[in-house]
Amino acid sequence: MMVLQIGVLLLSFLFMGTVQAQEATQMNMEILKEKVKADKKLVVAANMNLNDAEAKSFWPLYESYQKELEQINQRLGATIKGYADAFNAGKGEISNDTAKKLVTEALAVEESEVKLRQSYAAKLEKVLPATKVARYLQIENKIRSIVKFELAALIPLVS
Repeated sequence: MMVLQIGVLLLSFLFMGTVQAQEATQMNMEILKEKVKADKKLVVAANMNLNDAEAKSFWPLYESYQKELEQINQRLGATIKGYADAFNAGKGEISNDTAKKLVTEALAVEESEVKLRQSYAAKLEKVLPATKVARYLQIENKIRSIVKFELAALIPLVS
């Protein structure tokens, strides 16, 4: 469980790096991002209890899912950055038009994430028992929930 907590903490730094624009920070964030990916994979491996046949089928799907999830993470980061830019430019306030655009994009990002999970649940069900599919989705959900909690704590309410 400690490994999961460390992985989640590192994953939260990954999202925070999306909001920062400094070049040196970007390089450090890329290094951290790779470490987070490796740590997350270790957390998944430690908790999935896959046999050799299951592992052979699971890991390629895992890698594919993570690549698609990264695209969603980038969209989420861009949405957060858009909010941060608007919030800072308006000295804590944003216009109704900007708020509407941000809400639309935030909901689209969440919808994309749900569709991705549904798609990969179906793919995983073809190669793993339902209990292991459920376990994997739980692991992903726990990690994403903690990251989103951390983001929510850092992002001020719209004024």
